[in-house]
Amino acid sequence: MAGELLFLLWLALAILATVASRPWFKGRMGEAAVRRVAKRRLPEPFYHSIHDITLLTPDGTTQIDLIVVSRFGIFVVETKMRSGWIFGDAYQKQWTQVLFRTKSRFQNPLHQNFKHVKALEALLLLPPETIHSVVVFTGSGEFKTPMPANVLRSGSLEAYIKSFTQVVLSEEQVQSALSQIQTQRLPVSWETERQHIHHLRSRADPTAERKCPKCGSPMVIRTARRGLGTGKQFWGCSAYPKCRMIQKVG
Repeated sequence: MAGELLFLLWLALAILATVASRPWFKGRMGEAAVRRVAKRRLPEPFYHSIHDITLLTPDGTTQIDLIVVSRFGIFVVETKMRSGWIFGDAYQKQWTQVLFRTKSRFQNPLHQNFKHVKALEALLLLPPETIHSVVVFTGSGEFKTPMPANVLRSGSLEAYIKSFTQVVLSEEQVQSALSQIQTQRLPVSWETERQHIHHLRSRADPTAERKCPKCGSPMVIRTARRGLGTGKQFWGCSAYPKCRMIQKVG
């Protein structure tokens, strides 16, 4: 009997260790840590925090880790949990993580959060200057290149948001924004997560059909006829010239 209990305990610990090592689990832990910071240090009624928001977009869905709504602006927070050395700047398409002499690349989180900001702008119809992009890193990652002003460690989130002291939204606008976000967000469920992952994979597949992220029309493969890119293929909106959205192939 004792042997069976020890085996079950060992099995449970092994499963827990395996789950804890998964990137998605580490990401969720990082998001939870940032949410705790927002809840404790950015309290109501001056700040209102909403987390895990999935919104519909013309080409699928977008998922926002945390939104902080206040009269001093709306802050769209993207959370990343990374370890090792991190290299990147605001303009690079990908950043680099170096961990035990192993290099890996990941999407520039500022570019990733840009789509979140645009989705929120389209929903709320507020002046763009009132909505701010913030990227928060948790974990033991160490930046080896200068961090952009709106890329922070989790402990700096409170100070960064509170550095915005000019009132730019009325209380009515704040309450309206909260209502619209809560009304338009998709339910927090496994089905919503599954659909979001499906949309991400479809966008990552260079051959999959896709919709224009700007107007929702089908995107079609076209070939450049002039300029430095002559002969190269690209995705163009089928509503051209009304919509001039283009995307790279691959």
